[in-house]
Amino acid sequence: MYCCSFLSRLGVGMASMSSTLVETVSINYEDFNESFLTCGTCLCTYDGGEHTPKLLPCSHTVCLHCLTRIAASQTRDAGSFRCPICRELITIPRGGVPALPPSFLVNQLLDLMARQRREVIPQCSSHPGRELLFCETCDCVFCRHCADGPHSDTPCDHTVVPFSIALKRMSEILLYRANECLSKLGAAREAVAGELRRLEAAATAADDAIDRHFAELRSALDKRHNELKSAASAAATHKRKLLEEQLKLIDAEKTKVEAECNGLQQQVEVREVSSRAAALGARLGDAAALAEPRENAFLAVDFAHNDAHQRLTEALAELGRVRTSTTFPGLCTLQLESPCVCGLEVVVSLRTVDYHGEARSTGGDPVTAAATLDDAPLPCTVTDLDCGMYRITMRPWSAGAICVRVLVFSRSVRDSPLRARVETHAVPELVWGSRGTGKEQLSQPVALARCPKRREIYVLDAGNSRVKVLDDETFAFKTHIVNEGLAGRSCTGIAATAEGVVAVNWRTRTVTEVNIDGSTLRTIKSDRLVEPVCVAADIDSRRLAVADNGARTVFVFDGDGNIEREIDSGNLGLVGGLALTEDLIIVADVAVRIYDSEGNLLSIRATVPKGRGGYGGIALERTENGLHIVCARSIRGRPAIIVLEAEGSGGIVAGCELAEKRPRRVAGLTLLPNKKALLADLAGDCLRLHTYW
Repeated sequence: MYCCSFLSRLGVGMASMSSTLVETVSINYEDFNESFLTCGTCLCTYDGGEHTPKLLPCSHTVCLHCLTRIAASQTRDAGSFRCPICRELITIPRGGVPALPPSFLVNQLLDLMARQRREVIPQCSSHPGRELLFCETCDCVFCRHCADGPHSDTPCDHTVVPFSIALKRMSEILLYRANECLSKLGAAREAVAGELRRLEAAATAADDAIDRHFAELRSALDKRHNELKSAASAAATHKRKLLEEQLKLIDAEKTKVEAECNGLQQQVEVREVSSRAAALGARLGDAAALAEPRENAFLAVDFAHNDAHQRLTEALAELGRVRTSTTFPGLCTLQLESPCVCGLEVVVSLRTVDYHGEARSTGGDPVTAAATLDDAPLPCTVTDLDCGMYRITMRPWSAGAICVRVLVFSRSVRDSPLRARVETHAVPELVWGSRGTGKEQLSQPVALARCPKRREIYVLDAGNSRVKVLDDETFAFKTHIVNEGLAGRSCTGIAATAEGVVAVNWRTRTVTEVNIDGSTLRTIKSDRLVEPVCVAADIDSRRLAVADNGARTVFVFDGDGNIEREIDSGNLGLVGGLALTEDLIIVADVAVRIYDSEGNLLSIRATVPKGRGGYGGIALERTENGLHIVCARSIRGRPAIIVLEAEGSGGIVAGCELAEKRPRRVAGLTLLPNKKALLADLAGDCLRLHTYW
C-alpha cells in the first residue's frame, strides 16, 4: 500500500528504450503513519477524540489520553508534569490538560490523509511484480518485458510515464472537467432561474397592463352608459313636462265648463241661457284643440342606427395582443456596417436568431445597447427595423477604442462586446479617373452636378472644354457634352437644370444652358458680370444664382435671364460654393452664409480662420430633420467634409477629415444616394467618393 505519491524527477530515460520515462519516489504508508501520525507514548494513531494530538511547550506532540494519565500520576507537583519524550517540566494550564493547544501540523496531516486515496501501483498480469507503464504518445499500457512495437528496443521519441501517474493525471483531468461542467451547469441553472424570475415579473406586469387598459375601457363604457341614460332621462323629462302642462290646461277648462253648467236647470231667463250656451260653444272649440296630446310618448334607444356596435365588437376582438419571442441571445450576431471615422455615424447591425438557429423575420425584442469610447460613455441609439434586424448607431467625435455591448432580454448576444478602432480620417471608397483626354480621363475637373431624375452625374472637365456625363450608380461613362459656351478651358461652375446643364465661363463672362446633346438652350450675358465663377439653379423656377468673385457679389437671375437682385454686393470673399432653393440662397466663401429669397442675411456659420483656408463646394440635402448643408472645406491644407444644419443652431452635425490619400484641391461636390459625396479633385484630375454621414 502506497500513498502521497509525489513527482520527483522527469525525463529519466529507460535503459532498454529511448522513450521518456518519468520516475517517482513513493513514501510507504506504514512508515509515514508510524513517524508522523502515531503517538510515541502509547503507539496509538492520533484521532479527533481520546487520542487528540496535543502540542507541548517543548514542541513534542503527545495524545490527550497519555498526557491525562501522566499528569494524574505526578503526585508530588500537581501543577506540572514531565514530557515523556524529553523530560522537560510542563506546566499544566488553568483548564487542565485538555486546555493544552492542539498540534495543528498533525491535525492538518490527518485531514490530508483523510482526503487522500491510498494508491495501488498496478502490476502487469503477465509479469508479476513488474510495474505497468503508460505511453502518452500511443495511449497504450505495457511493462518493460511485454513491450513491443515502438516500445521495444527500437529507439523512439515517445513519452512514457508510470501507469499510476497517468491514472492520477487522468483522474485530475476528469475532476477538473467535472468541476468545470458543474460550474457551467450551476451558471446555466442560475441563468434559467433568473429568466424564470424575469418571466414572473413580466407576467405580473402584463396582468397589470391588461387590468389597467380594460379598466380604462370599462371607464369609457360606463361613461357612455351614463351619457345614454342621461339623454334618455332628459328626453323623457322634456316630454313629461309638456304633457303635464297640457293636463293642467285640460283640468282648468273642465273646471270652467263645470262652473258654467252649475245652476243652468234652475235658470228661467232665456237670454242668460242663450249667453251661456254661446260661451260653452266657444269653450267647445278650445276643448277640441286640447283633445290631441301636444307631445307623444315615443322614447327608445337605438343601437342599430350605425355600425358602431359591430366596429366595437371587431375592435375588441383585435384589441391587444400577447407577444412572445423565440430569439436566442447566445446565437444573435453583431456586425460593423460602416467605417469607424471621427465625426461619422458608426452603424452596428444586430441579427436575431431563434432557438433553432433560424434568422427571425419580426422585431419587437427588448434590445439595449451601451457604447464607450476609450471607456467614456458614448451615446447610442437602437432602431428596430421590424424584420429581425436592429440598427445601433453612434457618432464618435474623437479617435480611440470603441466598445459596444448589446443585450437581448438582459442577456449578452454572441459577439458582445464588439470592439473597433475609430480613425481620425476617412479613406475614399472610390477614386475615379486620371489625367488625360479619354473617356475615363479628366483634366482639371472644377465642378460637379447631379440630376436625380436622369440619374446622371455631370463633371465640368475644364481642361478638355467639355462636360463628362456618368451614370450616378456605376460611374460608367455615358457621353461628352460639347458646346461653344464651354470652349476656352475657362468654365468654372456647373449646375443641373430640367433639360440639361448650365455652365458659367469666367473668360467670356457668359452663362450658357445646354441640353444633353450639346445644343444651346439659352445664353445669359450682362455688363455687370466681371468674373463669374459659380452657378446654382432652381429647377422648378429656372432661376439662377451666379457668384462673381470680381464684383464680390452673387447675382440672382429670373427665369427670363434678367438680374433679379444682388446679394451682399462688394462684401463677399472668394466664393467656393453656391446653392439655391425657392426661399434660400446659400453662399460659401470663408464661411457659410444663408440668405432669404429677398437677399437678407439670416446667419453666418462655420467660419474659417482668416487666411487659413476656405470652401470648395456645397450641396443641399433635405432630411426628415430638416435641411442639411454638406460642404467641402479645407483648413491649413487639410480637407474635410462637414454637415451643417440650415436651421436651428446651425452646428456641425457630422464631419470627417480626408487626411489619408487626401484630395490635393477640392473644387466641387455633389451628393449621391446612401449618404455618399462625390468630390472633384482639381489638382489630382480625379473624382473621390466618400461617406459624409
